[in-house]
Amino acid sequence: MGNDALPTIAITTGDPAGIGPEVVLKALADQELLNTARWVVIGDAAILEMAGARIGLKRPDWAIRDGNSLQRSDHSVAQISLIDARQIEPSQFAIGKLSAACGSAALEYVRTATQLCLDGQADAMVTAPLNKEAVSLSGQNFTGHTEFIAELSEAAESRMLLVNDRLRVIHVSTHCSLRSACELHTSRILRTIQLGHEALQSLGFAEPRIAVCGLNPHAGENGLFGSEDLGIIVPAIRSAQEMGLMCEGPFPADTIFIQAVRGSYDLVVAMYHDQGHVPMKLLDFENTINVSLGLPIVRTSVDHGTAFDIVGKNQADPSSMKAAMKLAVTMSLNRRKIG
Repeated sequence: MGNDALPTIAITTGDPAGIGPEVVLKALADQELLNTARWVVIGDAAILEMAGARIGLKRPDWAIRDGNSLQRSDHSVAQISLIDARQIEPSQFAIGKLSAACGSAALEYVRTATQLCLDGQADAMVTAPLNKEAVSLSGQNFTGHTEFIAELSEAAESRMLLVNDRLRVIHVSTHCSLRSACELHTSRILRTIQLGHEALQSLGFAEPRIAVCGLNPHAGENGLFGSEDLGIIVPAIRSAQEMGLMCEGPFPADTIFIQAVRGSYDLVVAMYHDQGHVPMKLLDFENTINVSLGLPIVRTSVDHGTAFDIVGKNQADPSSMKAAMKLAVTMSLNRRKIG
């Protein structure tokens, strides 16, 4: 692949008090991965220097920029650029501790990366973990990366897709109460199926095979355990089939995931957060990736938290970050092909 064909990928470093800076530095130490894209790290230079010193890892040879924008000439000098956000100093927080200042800084990194993508300066973004409680302490209303990026990009709707080597799951709803999640709408389920179909095509599945979970035990048992499966989910599946999508269900959630893992389906549509997250994290917690759908940009993420308990102990595993970076490259290149 010629250098001009490499995608430009923005990476946020997450909560400064968490493992985000560490896993970003560890991932960028992988030379094979490094060669697949032009990487733009968004964070505080001082924080990254401190994180590298804690784990005995020399920082990458990157071009440092103080502003929140890039010049294409940056990429001819180094494979990695750093946008020094200058949001927080090491003296303002303690590693492994909840901090409003860290929550605010982490959110600003995401804001900058999103704008780079919206402005066409980056082809995709990868996010390290931030802490929702820390962001809330800073006084900002925040329910999750996906929802925040959707608001910044003025996207009417967004969905969360979880991906690992063995299974892919998209969610009808995510960060809301279970009571709210049970208030299903046929149109939202149908749109979720469509977004999942489009996403899997960008992952290289020409004709994705999609299985849809039921909401109730045994997918309602023909109305015995609730009317939602027959009255709300089935019409969405039928509409998807009429559009030519390979879609079946609703299936009992306690059996469909194992069928998908064994190869019967490429994607499972989960009705709510835990219905999809539990099997995915049980199957492969370290290598599961979070992908935001319904946005005008590509965004992938680790699917783990800030892990305050292991910060600075050199125990943070970069596997999920590396997998998210690889997927961002793949989706960026496939989007070019699809147009």
